Amino acid sequence: VQLQASGGGLVQNGGSLRLSCVASGFSFDDYAIGWFRQAPGKARAGISCIRPIDSSTYYADSVKGRFTISSDNAKNTVYLQMNSLKPEDTAVYYCAAAYGLGIYTVARVYDYWGQGTQVTVSS
Repeated sequence: VQLQASGGGLVQNGGSLRLSCVASGFSFDDYAIGWFRQAPGKARAGISCIRPIDSSTYYADSVKGRFTISSDNAKNTVYLQMNSLKPEDTAVYYCAAAYGLGIYTVARVYDYWGQGTQVTVSS
């Protein structure tokens, strides 16, 4: 089982980035895929989740209206389009997979994790 996150980088305040999470080794339809982020000195926080089987989604208030999660089931890939980025969005972003058909926001229920990709938003 593997999750490969990519797409991070350095962007100016107000800019955009698209993160990708490619999953392999498990049945995409049986899992929810979540995005988390962890800023220095802070706990890892769930920001978005998608259930690929029916595209149900969740967004934390901090990103609602700015970030969009989507999935390409044929490619076993989940995307996180991040617009109107702010310096407070600076963090390491992780994707994770949780077995089941719910929408999961808590890190401890996730079974598999990607390696993280750094997003830095300059002011």
